[in-house]
Amino acid sequence: MYYRENGQFKTTYKADQQIFPIAQDRIAIWLLLAAAFVLVPMLASDYLYRAILIPLVIMSMAALGVNILVGYCGQISLGSGAFMAVGAYGAFNFFVRFPGLPLIPALILGGLCATFFGILFGLPSLRVKGLYLAVATLAAQFFSDWMFLRIKWFTNNSDSGSVSVSNLQVLGLPIDSAASKYLFCLALLVVVALLAKNLVRGAIGREWMAIRDMDVAASVIGIRPMYAKLSAFAVSSFIVGMAGALWAFVHLGSWEPAAFSVEVSFRLLFMVIIGGLGSIMGAFFGAAFIVVLPIFLNQFLPALAGLFGMEISTAAVSHAELMIFGALIVWFLIVEPHGLAKLWSIGKQKMRVWPFPH
Repeated sequence: MYYRENGQFKTTYKADQQIFPIAQDRIAIWLLLAAAFVLVPMLASDYLYRAILIPLVIMSMAALGVNILVGYCGQISLGSGAFMAVGAYGAFNFFVRFPGLPLIPALILGGLCATFFGILFGLPSLRVKGLYLAVATLAAQFFSDWMFLRIKWFTNNSDSGSVSVSNLQVLGLPIDSAASKYLFCLALLVVVALLAKNLVRGAIGREWMAIRDMDVAASVIGIRPMYAKLSAFAVSSFIVGMAGALWAFVHLGSWEPAAFSVEVSFRLLFMVIIGGLGSIMGAFFGAAFIVVLPIFLNQFLPALAGLFGMEISTAAVSHAELMIFGALIVWFLIVEPHGLAKLWSIGKQKMRVWPFPH
């Protein structure tokens, strides 16, 4: 009965087109942001930052980019890890070869490098789709692995392909502590999520969704498939590339091409599918599921075995973690194929009409 919109009248077009039209949603979002920016830095430990919060924030941004391409435009991509690698190494080259370049412009330039790379490997989407497009984008993954291992210029003449960055600063403030890294990544995530939400609500987003639903009908009504598909690849690659640069610069500090393997591409795709295709909120739910659940199982399983007087080895925990993790993914896809965001939407709708059944 507290989640109602009675008496909330819309008297202008601006009020009717708000991202959160219900006042309770707006209040909840502001409270959530206040907790994330103020409360979490006061309570979180260094382990919580490095193991959960920073990876969660960065992977949420990457899943957001993948969701624009896969969820909103319907173009299956298995090359997200390659776009993250291009963004990371592109930002690294700009950061190293132009001394004094600020961190944020380096991240943006890395995202632009990933944009051009994504458009290049998005060209097959003009002719093929479905599994054929997935295989075509998978080629980007293998090409990026070869490129960063064999072409030494990209890694500043490093033989192993391993590179590192240090002394990160934003507006003269050092980004060295775990709390500062978390706040920096969180601020970028909020900006990117807001821009992405407004983008998918506009004309470009409607073109993407029309292409996703039926590309032939979309072209009949005047939507240009080439422009819609390549723009989706461009925007998605830019966001994923920035997330890759953040993952390398802020989270890892030192990395090699193996840090952006094909496993990362599959993890990002799982985040989008589990969280909910075509949903900005689904990117956050999926990232939380993929990042937090393995850590929770790693801590919970030994404690559960200890309650029954049993000891479980590290290898057994690892195998059980993978089996439970896979079983939960399958269970979620069977129970709700539209992802966790759909369950969240259903729950909100039930609250709006409670205690009535409809």
